[in-house]
Amino acid sequence: MGVAYLAITNHGKSPDSLIAASSPAAARVEIHESRIVDGVARMRPLTQVAIAAGATVKIEPGGIHLMLVDLKSPLTAGKPVPLTLEFRGAGRITVNLSVESPQPR
Repeated sequence: MGVAYLAITNHGKSPDSLIAASSPAAARVEIHESRIVDGVARMRPLTQVAIAAGATVKIEPGGIHLMLVDLKSPLTAGKPVPLTLEFRGAGRITVNLSVESPQPR
């Protein structure tokens, strides 16, 4: 399992939504959101992430994040991983994720 964090900016004049993601590094990529509810951390899947025109949405720890499920091989620090983001309006956009070593807690 891996997790992806990034920021997505909608430079368009209309709202858009992230509706899916994929990567050749994983069997599937799931969009999740973590929240603290009644003092307990809960994670739930999301079907989309809305991005208002001109806005930036942060995909970050403790909030919305992308889970890379069933990795095809271990992720290696310094070796980029391609990630294709699918938007309702903008279509598919591929970015390269920078793989970093896990941070100590």
